[in-house]
Amino acid sequence: MINLTINGQSHSLDIPDTMPLLWAIRDVVGMKGTKFGCGIAQCGACTVHIDGVATRSCVMPVSAVTGEVTTIEAMADDPVGQKVQQAWLELGVAQCGYCQGGQIMNATGLLKHNPAPQPQEIIDAMSGNLCRCGTYNRILAAVERAAGEETNS
Repeated sequence: MINLTINGQSHSLDIPDTMPLLWAIRDVVGMKGTKFGCGIAQCGACTVHIDGVATRSCVMPVSAVTGEVTTIEAMADDPVGQKVQQAWLELGVAQCGYCQGGQIMNATGLLKHNPAPQPQEIIDAMSGNLCRCGTYNRILAAVERAAGEETNS
């Protein structure tokens, strides 16, 4: 039995220790916001937070999870996540939207650890999240906008 805390709720799951966290979240718990992209931690679509740190869930075995898991579903209740999501909407970042949950999770994690990043710090932090639609300039602008909101609050 694996015990996970996801978005503040405890879950006792009868799953193999080696199951990737992504599949526990999506297939067992039923939260579909975290996406499968590559399966090798290279695209970022599966990004969640573990104790506030952006983590690729597709390669993280559930047995290695030692903290609280936060998914995109919880960002509406997170003050920094709300600012990131609002900036995303205002700047029309998403096109197909597939990668955006992971992008938002990564951006939120960045701003929680560095509320006023410089543009190159944003680019570096977001470089592991791929966008097939190529909205990188809008992603950068949205993170900058959310950071501005964060520093002005």
